Amino acid sequence: MIVINIAGVVLIGLIIWWFWLYKPTQIAVCEGDLLVTVENGSYSPTHITLASNTPATLRFLRKDASPCAEIVMIPELDIDRTLPLNETISIDLPALESGEYPFHCQMQMYRGLLSVE
Repeated sequence: MIVINIAGVVLIGLIIWWFWLYKPTQIAVCEGDLLVTVENGSYSPTHITLASNTPATLRFLRKDASPCAEIVMIPELDIDRTLPLNETISIDLPALESGEYPFHCQMQMYRGLLSVE
């Protein structure tokens, strides 16, 4: 009985870490055009740095068949796009002011961050 309880607590801890605490460290600098791959439960790269006041294009390629990977949202920019499986979808970003703009799937299980400097 104790082993089952310990296993349950460990599993709960892993779920909390994966969905709310884990912050991947893949960083890319975007100079106009960047490919973001959606696979294995995450965006790659997860942290994208953009130059301020410069338009950019993010191209999303969804390789993950999970329904959660089907939509990418950038709420601060009112962007909500459907990502077909194994097709590249371009999202043109306007010239942005400095700041951070999170992007994620509709359930916020896949998460990334645009940093504008």
